[in-house]
Amino acid sequence: MVITLLVTTFVVAFAVATLVVLIFNKPIDSILRQVLPAELCPAWAKYLRFAIYVVGIGGGVRVWDLEKYLTAQEPYNAIVPLTGERWLLELYQTIIGTLQSITIMLLAFFVFALIAVVIVRIFEKRPSKSPAVNAVVSETDRELLSVKN
Repeated sequence: MVITLLVTTFVVAFAVATLVVLIFNKPIDSILRQVLPAELCPAWAKYLRFAIYVVGIGGGVRVWDLEKYLTAQEPYNAIVPLTGERWLLELYQTIIGTLQSITIMLLAFFVFALIAVVIVRIFEKRPSKSPAVNAVVSETDRELLSVKN
């Protein structure tokens, strides 16, 4: 019965992670296109989707929590029975755990992406070297060349 619960929580966590990937697919792609070169975007997007699955399943399938259905627990030294109510509670905890884990990961991604977008925009608005600076550099180069000769 515990193995069935483990497999069921895995399937539910995988389904929730898939739903999150489908919802956030376009925002992830558009943010990565603004921050990274075009040839790197698909690889980073694929990695981020993989991370959503790993973090979501890891947060949703709580293997250490299923121990209470296998060994006697304090204070009564009894094994907790797997009733219908327990199944429902475990599935609810799986959904919430999956969403919490993915939310923390995506929040970190979006914060760092926002910082990267701001940095990119600052450097885009930065003025290029003015002609006067180029003229000074050119004059200095001429002086150095004349000294060497």
